[in-house]
Amino acid sequence: MNYITGIHHITAIAGSAQQNIDFYTGILGLRLVKKTINFDAPDVYHFYFGDELGRPGTVFTTFPFTGARKGVKGTGELTYTAFSIPKDSLGFWQDRLKKFGITVSDIHTRFGEKLIRFEDHDGMGIELVANDRDDRAGWPYGHIPAAHSIKGFYGATLNLKAKELTEQLLTRHMNYKLIGQEGDRYRYGTEGRPGDIVDIVLDKTGNRGMQSAGTVHHIAFRTANTLTQLGIQEILMQNGYQVTEVRDRNYFKSIYFREPGGVLFEIATDEPGFAIDEDEAHLGELLKLPEWAEPSRKRIEAALTPVTLNLEKYA
Repeated sequence: MNYITGIHHITAIAGSAQQNIDFYTGILGLRLVKKTINFDAPDVYHFYFGDELGRPGTVFTTFPFTGARKGVKGTGELTYTAFSIPKDSLGFWQDRLKKFGITVSDIHTRFGEKLIRFEDHDGMGIELVANDRDDRAGWPYGHIPAAHSIKGFYGATLNLKAKELTEQLLTRHMNYKLIGQEGDRYRYGTEGRPGDIVDIVLDKTGNRGMQSAGTVHHIAFRTANTLTQLGIQEILMQNGYQVTEVRDRNYFKSIYFREPGGVLFEIATDEPGFAIDEDEAHLGELLKLPEWAEPSRKRIEAALTPVTLNLEKYA
């Protein structure tokens, strides 16, 4: 049984909550599909940005801590999150990012596909990879043409001092296989398609990264349901990984463990999704709380800085 089918979501630490929403909805055109709280730190927002319904494989999530200092990229971290865009859209995105004052790289070629790199307002590393292998529709949010909209994740880059143990984890226990190498970059995939790519970049002499605003907190991999999740949990535990109990995140169920290179991994179920407590047409409009936090809603809302969608500023 293939317990893992690709990337489910990637979660980052951010600074300003409003700047965070403006960047990912306004500039990148991802839909804010859920506005809730960090279940482990209820006085902090948890935003989910994705396609129209926040389908697994499209959802970039953030914990915005107002006033947080910037983190430092280094080893033991996920340093670049890559999104998939249509093959002929790089010029559109270069122009759009420059329009809003974002420094963007020249076009690079990697494993035969072209991409650009840039950072968000907190220094988060982002790549847009142009390709014709992605049949997902994306989500234009009304101010980005559908022909150029982001389709979801392409992949993620892990910056590690060594690859052997992480490679063993991916290829022996997580349904991944090595599919290519370019210099110090090693590429893995379940099928090698946009949405399941994981690259390891070797940085044997690099300094350890420091998590704070602008760094990734964890990467979550997809599994179909709670049955397959228990299956991968058993496999990981039998092979010596310190895996958590199953935790209910309302919109999916999760287990966590740290891979040998230091990056926090999560295995999240595709079920039940983000429409369980909001109508699909109104996802992300209200602050949604888990049942256990509802008695504290007044206190929680008072501690959170109000945020708004400002799509008209980014037409």
